[in-house]
Amino acid sequence: MKLRHVSSISSVSAEAWDRQFDPDYPFTRHAFLAALERHGCVGAGTGWEPCHLLAETEAGQLLGAVPLYLKTHSYGEFVFDFSWANASHQLGKPYYPKLVSTIPFTPVCGPRLGTSAAGVQSALGEALLNTTRDNRLSSTHLLFLDEAAASSLEDQDFLTRLDVQFQWCNRDYADFAGFLGGLSSDKRKKLQRERRRIREAGLHFRHCRGEDLSESDWHDIYALYANTYAERGQSPYLSLDFFLDYGRTAHSPMRVLSAHDGERRVAAAICLHGGDTLYGRNWGARGYYHSLHFETCYYQGIEFCIREGLSRFDAGVQGAHKLARGFDPVTTRSAHHLQDPRLHSAVAAFLQREREAVEAERWDLLEHSAFRAAEQERQRSTDA
Repeated sequence: MKLRHVSSISSVSAEAWDRQFDPDYPFTRHAFLAALERHGCVGAGTGWEPCHLLAETEAGQLLGAVPLYLKTHSYGEFVFDFSWANASHQLGKPYYPKLVSTIPFTPVCGPRLGTSAAGVQSALGEALLNTTRDNRLSSTHLLFLDEAAASSLEDQDFLTRLDVQFQWCNRDYADFAGFLGGLSSDKRKKLQRERRRIREAGLHFRHCRGEDLSESDWHDIYALYANTYAERGQSPYLSLDFFLDYGRTAHSPMRVLSAHDGERRVAAAICLHGGDTLYGRNWGARGYYHSLHFETCYYQGIEFCIREGLSRFDAGVQGAHKLARGFDPVTTRSAHHLQDPRLHSAVAAFLQREREAVEAERWDLLEHSAFRAAEQERQRSTDA
């Protein structure tokens, strides 16, 4: 087996790359990652330099792959290590560049060490450490890992970091009313009041496949998406050309849930559908309508999942307010190795304290679930 890095995923066979990963997980698909590179979302000048890791036979057959980037900042990752960077600089060691395996701008748990062959995953982990050491990089980070991979990397001296996200679980609901019926009375009334405000505003919704939207539709949707960043004084992570290309490709997993005031589109949630899961990724709006964010980004996604028979709705990071709207707290994992032994040891001690706090927070959140007492008890029993 030989290991090498490539500066563009386009140099790798799409079929061979996709064979290494779960086909139901859209974010490691060759088409998604290639579109990010092709349309300048990552690459020169972005602080995200692709350096994907490949494991191959001597004859060149792909045995494993890691989506990998050389990072010169920590933006767009959603696992925050700015304090680690400061500590590294105080030790007289530059923190950037660093090596990061993640899906750019996409805080969704899933595979990072992709392989179709036994025994290759540990070799990929070792290769990441070697690359970091040989190139005098500060650290290696694998973000939003699946649980099995995070556990295996601990044997290779990676540190596991925990966090909490909120995801919706389909408990075989026949319709949205069935979902509401499982909530406590006060939470149910809150959701009904928020949805009523949307109806009273005269808004209606459309659910569309990305490939069914016209170029002008995508221009309008992108303007909504870009407005979210403009309000924060930032530039959008994703380009219009990315959406015009990847979003309109035949069989694209993109789904757009949009709110309309008459024929005028006033808000949109841009999602991806893979396997039994809907992933809510980006949203934008023009004008102000009370409860519009909750309806567009949460309730429409829940309705989509119930109608399509999907098991899970991952609506994105942060937002403890999701708990009151029927989302469950779930644990996420990332793996980290820092080259400087002093920093590695300090971060290990910090993560131990943080892990205890995260676990305590998750149990506390379960106690304040939006569901009725019987359902809360079922959740606690499942977690135990």
